[in-house]
Amino acid sequence: QVQLVESGGGLVQAGGSLRLSCAASGRTFSSAAKGWFRQAPGKEREFVAAITRSGRTTCYADSVKGRFTIYRNNAMNTVTLQMNSLEPEETAVSYCAARVDYSSSYSVQSGYGYWGQGTKVTVSS
Repeated sequence: QVQLVESGGGLVQAGGSLRLSCAASGRTFSSAAKGWFRQAPGKEREFVAAITRSGRTTCYADSVKGRFTIYRNNAMNTVTLQMNSLEPEETAVSYCAARVDYSSSYSVQSGYGYWGQGTKVTVSS
C-alpha cells in the first residue's frame, strides 16, 4: 500500500515554470517507479513523464520533451517534476502515480496501481 501526496501546483503565467513534488509513503512500493500524468478540463488523463526506481532512466511525452524534467531526490521516495515554458493549454490537474505492473510501457496508465489526489496547475495567458 502506497500513499502519494502531490504538491507545488499553482498559478503561473504563460512561459513560466512550476516545480511539482510527489511524496510517497507506505509499507511497500514507496520507492517504486513513478509517473506523472495530467488531466485538462474536458480532456482525458494523459501521460507526462516517468522515472525508474533508481532514477537513472526517465521518459517523457513528446509534448513536454525539452521543457520538463523528472528526477528523484536524495530521499528515494520523493519525485520532482520541473516544468518550464508552460502554456495555457497545459492547465490541468497533475497526478503522481506509483508503478505496480512492469510488463507494459511507462506511459500506460494501467501499469500504475496507486494514485495521488492531484495538484492543480493553472497557466494564464
